[in-house]
Amino acid sequence: MSESYIQNLFAERIGGETFGKETKIYKFEKIKRAKAQARKSHPNVELLDFGVGEPDEMALPMVVEALKIECAKPENRGYADNGIQELKDAAVKYMEKVYGVKDIDPSKEVIHSIGSKPALAMIPAAFINEGDAALVTVPGYPVLATHTRWYGGKVVTLPLKEKNKFLPDLGGVNTSDLKKAKLLYINYPNNPTGAAATKEFFKEVVGFAKRNNIVVVHDAAYAALSFNSKPLSFLSVTGAKDVGVEIHSFSKAFNMTGWRLAFLAGNERVISAFANIKDNCDSGQFIAIQKAGIYALDHPEMTEKISQKYKRRLEQMVDALNSVGFDAQMPKGSFYLYVRAPKGIKKGIRFRSAEDVSEYLITEKLISTVPWDDVGNYLRLSATFTAKNEEEERRVVGEMKKRLEELDLEF
Repeated sequence: MSESYIQNLFAERIGGETFGKETKIYKFEKIKRAKAQARKSHPNVELLDFGVGEPDEMALPMVVEALKIECAKPENRGYADNGIQELKDAAVKYMEKVYGVKDIDPSKEVIHSIGSKPALAMIPAAFINEGDAALVTVPGYPVLATHTRWYGGKVVTLPLKEKNKFLPDLGGVNTSDLKKAKLLYINYPNNPTGAAATKEFFKEVVGFAKRNNIVVVHDAAYAALSFNSKPLSFLSVTGAKDVGVEIHSFSKAFNMTGWRLAFLAGNERVISAFANIKDNCDSGQFIAIQKAGIYALDHPEMTEKISQKYKRRLEQMVDALNSVGFDAQMPKGSFYLYVRAPKGIKKGIRFRSAEDVSEYLITEKLISTVPWDDVGNYLRLSATFTAKNEEEERRVVGEMKKRLEELDLEF
């Protein structure tokens, strides 16, 4: 078949005439292919998947029941547009109960989104013109950065280093980039590092944003999954609402991943601009899902139960990894472990990158992880592996430990 004229019409932002012709394979596609090949090559060996970035369980039964009831009501059948007021009201109560954040106006300072990913995709449309910049932490979730580039903006990366407890060095941004910057994207507890922010850091962010006229976007997808301390919101810091917004996801906190529901809270002008963009992108999430979300927000104790499970699993994973030579530290939040990748295997194999390690582990030991080579060489392991009970959890982690011991890794 001859090449279609359509090939010459693709936008430059997605590759232009070369779209679909690139030979480069991105790491998540490599992992997917490697997993498929490993299963094919070893059909009778269990693949231990620590690379999954979503909850392994369904939403709790009462949330599912709430959806069943609400989806049968004729008044919930229509377009939701920018969301129902009841969800906004519930979000305000939730923020006060869980995070101690008060004085959020439910009519002007809250809005829903069809998941946090679309929110991060839409925000640059409200702020980024050609030549503007967004400050984005790396390693991390790339969506806001991708859309910044699509609008002709520059992405200024802020490295997350172990020596700084995986918090960005805001003082290290050069003057020319600061003059162009309109957005600062941060994410705590952090994916992939599992690091948590402190109130002092959030205060620093507020001051930084005010001095440089920057809008802060705090991706709080994992904020409710906090270990050993009360969950912390960026909006709990004085002045935070003057400079930005926080995005809360139902996916991680309530196991509602496929339901696609989130809310943004914070600065009235940012919320208004987002609502304008959103109104031209979608017609709102199904009202029945929003009402099931209200039930979830009214029962944050569900998240506490979910968080306890991840903490238990992570503690087992830390012990197992450390017993075979890793330097694993218990994260403050999220469901991720972030560990420095081994340099090789003592029998002579050397690894050039974390991606090499990850591919080797899948191929040779059917252990799936996610590699990060942005700032040093690290592996991310998730506590969302499939296990139906605590006994099964111990078995899976024990099997991982056994397979890693057989490798005799060198660090």
